[in-house]
Amino acid sequence: MAKLRQSAAMHASLANDQSTDTQTSHKEKTPPVDVESYTQPFLSFISENPTTFHAVATVCKRIESQGFTNLSERDSWTNKLSRGGKYCFTRNGSSVIAFVVGDNYEPGNGASVIASHIDALTTRVKPIPTLSTKAGYLQLGVAPYAGALNNTWWDRDLGIGGRVLVKDSKTGKIETKLVKLGWPIARIPTLAPHFGAAADLPHPNKETEMVPIIGLDNADSEHDTLDKRQNPSVLGGAGTFTATQPERLVKAIAGEMNIQDYSSIVNWELELFDTQPAQLGGLDKEFIFAGRVDDKLCSFAAIEALIASSLDDTNSSAIKIVGCFDDEEIGSLLRQGAHSNLLPSTLERICEAFSEKSCGANCLSQMYANSFMISADVSHAVNPNFMGVYLENHAPRLNTGIAIQADPNGHTTTDSISTAFLQRVADKCDAKLQVFQIRNDSRSGGTVGPMLSSAMGMRAIDAGLAQLSMHSIRATIGSKDPGLGVQLFKGFFDHFEEVDAEFR
Repeated sequence: MAKLRQSAAMHASLANDQSTDTQTSHKEKTPPVDVESYTQPFLSFISENPTTFHAVATVCKRIESQGFTNLSERDSWTNKLSRGGKYCFTRNGSSVIAFVVGDNYEPGNGASVIASHIDALTTRVKPIPTLSTKAGYLQLGVAPYAGALNNTWWDRDLGIGGRVLVKDSKTGKIETKLVKLGWPIARIPTLAPHFGAAADLPHPNKETEMVPIIGLDNADSEHDTLDKRQNPSVLGGAGTFTATQPERLVKAIAGEMNIQDYSSIVNWELELFDTQPAQLGGLDKEFIFAGRVDDKLCSFAAIEALIASSLDDTNSSAIKIVGCFDDEEIGSLLRQGAHSNLLPSTLERICEAFSEKSCGANCLSQMYANSFMISADVSHAVNPNFMGVYLENHAPRLNTGIAIQADPNGHTTTDSISTAFLQRVADKCDAKLQVFQIRNDSRSGGTVGPMLSSAMGMRAIDAGLAQLSMHSIRATIGSKDPGLGVQLFKGFFDHFEEVDAEFR
């Protein structure tokens, strides 16, 4: 690793000494990114944060430890922001925005933006998930979020976690707390192949055939439990939220949170998740096998890049900003999604905080025109068992670098200008770019890029790290890929202004 770092440093120094590019500023070279140093932090991030709420809370804790000030959307920011300041805030506890204001920022100046999504395919607990006991099994009513409950969810060890709303009996205030049970509580069992056609389910019914089991209750076979079945206990009392929930689930959640008064739980949002931790794999540990990669991977890399760039920041005149959005997998249309006012209103409030007067349409339009956005979402790595579904020269590899995503029908924002822009960034930070485009006879996915760039008129490109098994409960990436993402994203923040000057 030391030799790799030494080689990268020598290469960067040589390139700097030999540079004759008169169109860019003479900004000092920043230290090269230690790509491999981000592998273990990413493994921990994925394993310890199974839900979007946990991931956002951890991101906030991480950036606040690096000197970022937490803001509230409910407050005025006019007297809270300062040049050179670092800030963050959340919306709904499931989306997070972090930004750095340049030392020389002036209203109308541009922003270097990375927009990703931090939600992942999951399975949500229904509002009233209590189901009748079948053949002695306790089951839980759940619903798929986006494309979850597909065939990869069979026979997995599933945990449960999320956020719980708890009312303080003394103050009457309702507080949001996070919870995750430390053991798998659910499983969706397959039907053995011995049963023939009934077990051959390429498209199982998600309402009736993929219902998780969470416990046993053989009371229906016992003679002394008639009174119990006719008069079940009501946790928290009649009319409370917990009275509508499975009794043993309430007790498990309350026990984990040290809650004695069940009635203090006024609601919750819980989901199931694969409990197997993220881990290194492959003969030389060149892979990462993990759940929820799409797209906590690019969110992780973007946040770490912003932190690293803020430490090296000198005399910037721009805004550096990262948005990690919820609800991308279901269309981004909720208030915490990228299709909301979350990102544009943040930039507008920053602009206004430094304006002598109100930040009107002229200044805002100028800021958007001077800005550039990377819509960072994972791409498809080439699968060696299905080479025929990939275009030649459009098959990204693991442990290689960010893949630019192109689509002629507007599902991505990539064009020649934005591609050339990002290539210049990559040249300056010694990063390699790849390209992905889907075949004409396949269906392209969507990203947050088009909705954001069209709303603000901002130049943009879609580019993200490649993964195998997209939308599976378990995916594969390269062990260097988190660090390679940090390398390019940090380079984007570091060199945005000098590269932008070449395109004016």
